[in-house]
Amino acid sequence: MIAKKPPMGWNSWNTFGDKINEQLIKEMADRIVEDGYRDLGYEYIIIDDCWSLRERVDGKLVADPALFPNGMKALSDYIHSKGLKFGMYSCAGTKTCAGYPSSYGHEFSDAKQFAEWGVDYLKYDFCNFPVSGDAKNAYLTMAMALRSTGRDILFAACNWGMYDPSGSHGAHSYRSTGDIFDGPKSYKDLFISQVENVENNAPGCWNDMDMLIVGMHGNGNVGIGGCSDLQYLQHFAMWAFLGSPLIIGADLRKLDEANKKILFCKGLIEINQDEECRPPFLVDHDDTRKYTFAKLLSGNRIAIAFFNLAAEDQWTQNVGICFDDLGIHSESGIRLQLTDAITGEDLGIYEDSYATKIAPDESKVIIAQLIFPE
Repeated sequence: MIAKKPPMGWNSWNTFGDKINEQLIKEMADRIVEDGYRDLGYEYIIIDDCWSLRERVDGKLVADPALFPNGMKALSDYIHSKGLKFGMYSCAGTKTCAGYPSSYGHEFSDAKQFAEWGVDYLKYDFCNFPVSGDAKNAYLTMAMALRSTGRDILFAACNWGMYDPSGSHGAHSYRSTGDIFDGPKSYKDLFISQVENVENNAPGCWNDMDMLIVGMHGNGNVGIGGCSDLQYLQHFAMWAFLGSPLIIGADLRKLDEANKKILFCKGLIEINQDEECRPPFLVDHDDTRKYTFAKLLSGNRIAIAFFNLAAEDQWTQNVGICFDDLGIHSESGIRLQLTDAITGEDLGIYEDSYATKIAPDESKVIIAQLIFPE
């Protein structure tokens, strides 16, 4: 199955926008391998918009030779030689978001071309779509076109949740939000917008909340001031827990150790990539901007997350969960062995409930191992 788990990888758009070329993409692929990202599951190297000539040549998309002198097949081969997968970008509209040729009316021929290049992932955007057009049909057409190639190509639909915010349109991931920007308000607003959609995730079709901004620090194509390290950690924890694809948007060559540690957080990645692939569910939230989620994991485990969205100059929150809300009643005799998913700290064994405090912009994510009575 394609996309049995949320896709993980790196995309060029957030940092580089139109400032992309063959050498840059190769360097990102090298870093993914050499720095250990691939071993954690980050496997897709995705070129976003602005890679082609401004016009088709003989009806075909052509990589800009000034940027990609050896062509896309050679670049694809290089990425595959690293044990990685190759991702590209097109659009359902008459032009891409940056005004380059898109796949409107060329779906089957473009899909064939992508397959010949060895593409493993297609991000399919929604700019410049005709007002009179049928968006659902456009995405289904590209889905069928990709299937017709005989190659396994992950189809990442990206129409920002318009028309049918819970539908997949034949895709393996579905962008349900507007664009993310590198600031705390942006990722928090996107998170809040998706609280009611979290149960739409399932193997083969994932609710995509847009790419990660971890480690950008206000730089690059979507930089608007940046976030603190605590906020980047909260952003990553939210995306991981809610089952969004984890697609890095930062310059891997410039990531500091604190933010590299966030992207390497095995406990959060483990929750995102759990083999049972169950969606999270909302346990509780209130007007003070605190949220409690839970998610059933493999191995008789439950993940629990507390998020405090209050700004840094506001207040620490008391948070907690009654195990009854997880289906565990006190008379069952079941106890929970709790481990902090971020730090790895053993939190002890609890019965009936758990409570703690979290500071503004902080997250507490716990993995609970069920201990059954003998």
